[in-house]
Amino acid sequence: MTKKEIVKQISDKIGLTQLKTKDIVQQTFDAIVDALLEMGRIELRNFGIFEVKQRKARKARNPRTGDRVDVPPKFVVTFKPGKEMEERVKKLTTIPIHEGQDVTLGNVDEDSKPESSLNSPS
Repeated sequence: MTKKEIVKQISDKIGLTQLKTKDIVQQTFDAIVDALLEMGRIELRNFGIFEVKQRKARKARNPRTGDRVDVPPKFVVTFKPGKEMEERVKKLTTIPIHEGQDVTLGNVDEDSKPESSLNSPS
């Protein structure tokens, strides 16, 4: 889902124009980012916790050349879903991959997995 689709969905539900709704959604996203930059953590009850954490320096491998490279430490944003989100996701029996395609729980094969760096071996 894109921000544009989120704006349309909210706009349809509350009856505001998409232009006003887009501004509200963008202001919300900006407030979340600003809070992370200022405080390093934002907790949204029943949704989850965004937190800035430092990833340690590490050694990695350049996949093209195979050479070892040093990766410096960096800050990353993590997200931990809230209880309500966790419970709702646990109740899912299928996950939508692309429009019109679903993967049923316990029936995941290599062809139905979404393309992601998380699915490839490191």
